This record gives sequence, structure tokens and C-alpha cells, in this order.
Amino acid sequence: MKTYDKLSIKIIRKIAFVSIILLGMLTIGVLAAKSEVETIKIVFADDCETTVMTSQKCVLDILAENHIILESDEEVYPDLEADIDFTKTITISKKTAEKKVIAEEIADVTTEEILGHYVTVTEKIITEQIEIPFETVTKDVSNSKGETTNRVLQEGENGLKEVKCKVKLQDDVELERVIISETVIKEPVDKIIQIATKVTSRSSTRGASAAASTEGKTPTVVTLNTTAYCAASCGGNTRTSSGATASSWYTVAAGSAYPAGTVMYIPYFANKPNGGWFVVQDTGGAINNNRLDIWMDSLGECLLFGRKNLECHIYK
Repeated sequence: MKTYDKLSIKIIRKIAFVSIILLGMLTIGVLAAKSEVETIKIVFADDCETTVMTSQKCVLDILAENHIILESDEEVYPDLEADIDFTKTITISKKTAEKKVIAEEIADVTTEEILGHYVTVTEKIITEQIEIPFETVTKDVSNSKGETTNRVLQEGENGLKEVKCKVKLQDDVELERVIISETVIKEPVDKIIQIATKVTSRSSTRGASAAASTEGKTPTVVTLNTTAYCAASCGGNTRTSSGATASSWYTVAAGSAYPAGTVMYIPYFANKPNGGWFVVQDTGGAINNNRLDIWMDSLGECLLFGRKNLECHIYK
């Protein structure tokens, strides 16, 4: 063999050897690139913990790589066959007897028993009518001197409203009720009680008699343009159209809508001898249904009173 042939063979061998080395290094680099190294925290049953560096993904492989062996009464999360999750944490803990007992209890429960304990929760829309309680209003018109008396001027009456609700039921037992809407059908009527000073004059006795005749009745409340009249303004005549003799703090003249005998309560006069109670006994050409004329003792009283729009409770 010639000398240059031997030299060529040596050169070829060196090139092959270098190529094999480069190929091996490249393979190792590729494998290293494919195996990403991560930091994993391992928490033990005694609350101790350690941190390891690994490229393994499976929990079992990570524990084996770090020579960690589970005891018979220990369990691990995630499971041994599972891959490490996003928490990058492996937790080793003691098994509890409770889990075993629960598992045994569940195993002993039949399908029929499970279905027997199954309950249905339903929802439905209901509409019902509910009473609105009336309120009691007390009007104290006494002068805080002497004995007082209470008088029901107006009986109370409950109102009514329609309520729409969404009701949640479990085995016909109501769990929850949510109001969707409310509509008032009838407004309640307040009960009105008057507290007035008790007096014993003749006029008050007649007023009390008029008040007693309205027991249990509900008045109509109106506002009337009110004036006053007397014997002097009537040419000395004290005879009313009903035939009765007019008397102060008792007699009023009203329009045809309020016939003779109609009882009226006027809160403005609650402190007067009649306690605010009057009886219609007269009519007049200038008196219409929006007017009211109150009999007084003198022209001076009439002029002093003048003209006022007053609230009147009418008991026909």
C-alpha cells in the first residue's frame, strides 16, 4: 500500500470519529431541550417540605427520582399515575379512616334508598289578595284642662291589595318567597278618634246627643264654605224651616243635599260647647250644597267669624 493511501485512511477515520462525537452531542442537546427542567415542591405528612429540580412529569417518577417511598398509611396528591399539575406541588398526607367509612356507607346504600331521599324543588308564580290594615289617628282638641272624653269620629276599614309572588317549594314546604308586584285594590280608611274636653252645658248635651246618633256610621268628609247667621240677620225670626227654634252651637242651615236632621261634625269647633257637633235644622235661599250657615247668638259673633272653608264630616 502506498504511503498516501495510508494517510487518506487515517484522515477518514478522524473525520468519522469527530462526526460521531458531534452527532452524540447534538442528540444530547435535543433531548435536553425536549426535557424542560422544573422546580417541584414536595410537602410531607409531617408538614415538612422540600424543593427538587426535575424534568419528569409523572408524580411516581418524580418521587422515585428523589428516592421518596410512600408508607402504607400515606396517600399522595396528585395521584401517583398522574402528571404534576399547574401548582407544581406534590402533597403527601396520612389516610383517614373517615373516607373508608364513608365509602363503606355509600356502598351499602341501595338505589331505591337514594331515590327515596331525592326531593324536588319547584318554583311557581302565585297571586293573592292581602288586607292592608287601617291606621288609628287620634285628634286631641282638648284644652288640657278638666276631664276629657274620647269619641270615634270615623270607624277604620282595612284596605285590599293584590300581590304577585314567586314561591320556591320543596315537598310542598315553602323555602323562599319573592314579591314581584303589588297593586292596591282598595285604600284603607283611617280610624279617627277625637279627644275633647268634657263639658256639661245644655248645648254640649245636645251636641253629645247628636254625636251619639252617629255611632257606627261612616261620615262623608267635604269642605264647605261656611258663614254664620243669627236672629238679628233674620229680622228677629228664630224659627227654622224644620219648625224647631234655632239655638247656638247646634243649628246649621244647609243645602237640599243635607236634609233636616243630618248630623255634622266640624273639627274647627271641637273646643266649643258642642264639641263641634251640629244638626241641620234650616235652609235658605242663599244656601246651596257647597255652603253652610251656623246659627250664633249675636250679630257681633257672626261678623267676627266671617267666612271660612271648613272640613265637615257629614252623617246623613
